Amino acid sequence: MSYVKILFAGLAVMAIGFSSESNAAGDPEAGKIKSYTCTGCHGIPGYKNVYPTYHVPKLGGQNEAYLAAALKAYRDGTRQHKTMVLQSQALSDEDIADIAAYLASLGKEE
Repeated sequence: MSYVKILFAGLAVMAIGFSSESNAAGDPEAGKIKSYTCTGCHGIPGYKNVYPTYHVPKLGGQNEAYLAAALKAYRDGTRQHKTMVLQSQALSDEDIADIAAYLASLGKEE
């Protein structure tokens, strides 16, 4: 097989991968159900965690890609927060995409 054919085959595989990723947007309706535990901290106005003490950010209206990346980083252990690591460990990629889509669909005040 020539190098040109290998190059085109590689580009075709990459194009398929990118198109499937861009079509893998989450389902906000499913995310609404799956995100019920998120509202326990992220949906309460003025809520502060006991350890460490800091204001918990509201997630409504946040960027979908950012939310998904953050949840995956907690799940994979590359981003640290004990509660978030534990919350994210049971989430599949589909769950994360759904939750991120739902939260992103909300207004900033929610």
